[in-house]
Amino acid sequence: MKKKFQVKIEKNKCKGCGLCIAYCPVKHLVFPKDLNKKGRKYAQVNKENKCIGCGACFLICPDAAVKIYEEK
Repeated sequence: MKKKFQVKIEKNKCKGCGLCIAYCPVKHLVFPKDLNKKGRKYAQVNKENKCIGCGACFLICPDAAVKIYEEK
């Protein structure tokens, strides 16, 4: 059985650098049109659940705003 993963991004902790978006191999993250409380863009999960659990977004995030969970 294939494992499923879920990405959670703390939008008000995100400064919108876009590193997680750039390094995601399956293009699971995007910038939405709205802004966070700081008035910045923030990364958001795409509608489809394509996360493969590689951890690239988690490792590259300078603000520790990204968490990855395995779905049970």
